[in-house]
Amino acid sequence: MKLIETLNFDEKGLIPVIVQDFYNDEVLMLAYANKEAVENILKDESGWYFSRERKKLWRKGEESGHTQKVKEIYFDCDADTLLIKVEQKGAACHTNHRSCFYRKYFRGKVMETESPLPEEFEEIVYKVGLDERKVMDEVYKIIIERRGTMPEDSYVASLFKEGLNEILKKIGEESTEVVLAAKDEKESQIIYEATDLFFHLLVCLAYFDIPPSTIRDELKRRFKISGTFEKESR
Repeated sequence: MKLIETLNFDEKGLIPVIVQDFYNDEVLMLAYANKEAVENILKDESGWYFSRERKKLWRKGEESGHTQKVKEIYFDCDADTLLIKVEQKGAACHTNHRSCFYRKYFRGKVMETESPLPEEFEEIVYKVGLDERKVMDEVYKIIIERRGTMPEDSYVASLFKEGLNEILKKIGEESTEVVLAAKDEKESQIIYEATDLFFHLLVCLAYFDIPPSTIRDELKRRFKISGTFEKESR
């Protein structure tokens, strides 16, 4: 029997879809699908859903570049709910958080459990057709631009306004997040947190007008040098 024939869609022809990260089982989002969306999921293994607000079919990442590669599909005992596990590129939430469930209620307070990826980084990294080898340089250019114009709604500008101590604080926080993700052995989370760390390192470099090319040059210099010899020569 085909999956479409097995599923029980509601009176509006929809079925809720829980989306999880394939690598660490983190719940990323909840959406709805109609029969056509499910058929598209099966056909091209991408995250397809139906917008109840816009009354139309949509594919995750078609505008943002934050695509989903469907790896596994499950359905519950009543066949009225789907659960799909995906390989998530970038943020699953439209707020640019990794997961839509980035807030939690604890002891009378609402807290954010993660920070969104800065928009300055998103506009470069997920730009269609960008040469991956140039991403670091392009992000750096945007950071330098934000430092010069200091727009009020810019995350980068807010860091420069706060000064070096705030930038260094963010590097410390992101470094800790990478360590915690690595301790949990969560591959997708390691990638996400490492990306945040790289971004804030670029902000620090921009503070001192040090372009990424100088880091590449230093890596090249060290490439064929013994690590022990390099340390002793300092």
